[in-house]
Amino acid sequence: MIKIIIGLGNPDEEYQNTRHNIGFSFIDYLAKKNDFGGFEMNKKLNALIAKGKINKTPVVLAKPLSYVNKTGEVAAKLKNFYRAKAENFILAQDDLDIDFGNFKLSFNKNSGGHKGVESIIKSLKTKKFHRIRFGISSAVLKKARRQSDKLRDKFVMDFVLSKFGKKEDETLKTLFKSASERLSEIL
Repeated sequence: MIKIIIGLGNPDEEYQNTRHNIGFSFIDYLAKKNDFGGFEMNKKLNALIAKGKINKTPVVLAKPLSYVNKTGEVAAKLKNFYRAKAENFILAQDDLDIDFGNFKLSFNKNSGGHKGVESIIKSLKTKKFHRIRFGISSAVLKKARRQSDKLRDKFVMDFVLSKFGKKEDETLKTLFKSASERLSEIL
């Protein structure tokens, strides 16, 4: 049974290596670690696609070319094209409610307010899919959440679109290694 792993992220160059694109970064890590080769543009699916195997399981890695809040459109196309069930989807995403350096695996959970996840739930008509939720929260973010709605919303938007620092990049290497090892539990 084929598994489809979708990384959440925005396609434009300016968003590469930002907190909001941690899903894309993890997909790139998996492709490199498992010798998938390069990604190919699939116009029909509106995504960059790489195919290979992880632990003998056939896997499609997808980086949607739509913005995060429209990821559901790509998920629906992938589902139809590969005749996959929602349970065979794994979503790699950022999560503001988890501290940076940590991740959680979840299944059949609400979106937690994440617009990309909401889009996928709506398009697949279910929340019965797996998610790898990478924490991007920090003490600064927690402090900002106590501000007025307008100030908080601007800070959060700027925060999720900011790039990781050098120390954080080192943490990501360890985090992605741990997450890929746990991924075998759901493949």
